[in-house]
Amino acid sequence: MGLHPLIIFIAAIFTHNIALTYLLGLCPLVAMSRYLSTAVGMGIAVIFVMIITAPINWLLYHFVLLKTGSEVTSYLVFIIIIASTVQLLEMLIERFFPRLHNSFGIFLPLITVNCSILAISLFMILREYNFWQTIFFALGSGIGWTFAISIISAIREKLRLIGDVPDGLKGAGITMVVAGILALAFMGFSGMVSIQ
Repeated sequence: MGLHPLIIFIAAIFTHNIALTYLLGLCPLVAMSRYLSTAVGMGIAVIFVMIITAPINWLLYHFVLLKTGSEVTSYLVFIIIIASTVQLLEMLIERFFPRLHNSFGIFLPLITVNCSILAISLFMILREYNFWQTIFFALGSGIGWTFAISIISAIREKLRLIGDVPDGLKGAGITMVVAGILALAFMGFSGMVSIQ
């Protein structure tokens, strides 16, 4: 049976935040956290991709790959599903939200290689999650990643207004410092629940 899906959901947001605990998905986190509106848009895109790909990958892994003894191809299958979902998402955003699509630039198609999205599918196998646990883990991880990028972008916007950031730390440097401080802050949640 394992852990209740709600516990997995809460842990994925706080105690096992995919960005701040495992340091996954840092490339778009650093690049897209300049402005809060762009960061929230990217976060929603990541949530969408995670919530679509994780259940599909779970079903394919358990009902196709395991049954046929071809689980060695799971990485390839997972990446194909993720790439297809990102392509669908890109077409939808380009059609209905062209300004958001332009603000993403190259980073929207790069969600395909965002290691945090692939990690969700790999964690579900390693931790032997059932279908519902996988869905709640994917949703919690997406919300946690969005939470992290939103906090970082809000702090970066505030620092730009203040203007007290030394030249050597501007851009990626201050983003990594802020992410490190946030990771330390999120360690305070570590006693709440563990999903290892």
